[in-house]
Amino acid sequence: MAEALFSVAGRVACVTGASSGLGRRAATVLARNGAKVVGLARRAEALEDWRAEAGGETAAVAGDVADRSALGELAARIEAPFGAPDILIHAAGINTRQAADAVTPEGWDATLALNLSAPFFLSQHFAPAMQARGWGRIVLFASLQSFRAFPGGIAYGASKGGIAQLARAMAQAWSPQGITCNAIGPGFFPTELTAPVFADPDLAARNAAQTCLGRNGRPEDLDGPLLFLCSEASAYVTGQVLMVDGGFTAK
Repeated sequence: MAEALFSVAGRVACVTGASSGLGRRAATVLARNGAKVVGLARRAEALEDWRAEAGGETAAVAGDVADRSALGELAARIEAPFGAPDILIHAAGINTRQAADAVTPEGWDATLALNLSAPFFLSQHFAPAMQARGWGRIVLFASLQSFRAFPGGIAYGASKGGIAQLARAMAQAWSPQGITCNAIGPGFFPTELTAPVFADPDLAARNAAQTCLGRNGRPEDLDGPLLFLCSEASAYVTGQVLMVDGGFTAK
């Protein structure tokens, strides 16, 4: 009974940022649990590496989800292998780490375009198919910086604060039609995006000490929360940010 509750078998999922980091982990977990997964990222070769690692029924789509002018063509390629997705995971992201006095218009625009605008407009495109089925799961990636201010995090923090509100706003708009919209808020996990943090052992240790569990995240810590938010187990959960941070934001 519990296994069926958390099942994603037979569902069609699209994961942005699937070539690396937590997006790759999410795409792999869904594929290994029976979903048909379209991995989307800009690096075609890295996506093929992911497919070889994940196994299962997968497809790779190389493209820039932040290029709004090409959204229709990109969405058509996402739909081509398995049909319109039941599950949409927005894991693609960028962090320019520019200090407040050094933020450039280009850095600001690139951060907001990929981290905040792209998740909304891709969701908007696929929402009608989910509404027609009466079932859908949209999972955004929030951050510790959705709620905390970090050095060099003006643009990134603004985008991730926006993600928390986007989850609530999309839930208000689309959940009456059976689409749940939630966000996962990871703590410090070792990924390409957080490489500068983990390159400093003292900083990584301080971050670990800030959590209730006394350690930083491991890739497998994402698996359970992700399956929860993508399955029937979370049918009555929408508009929420689930912090997967070892208790960092609890202290």
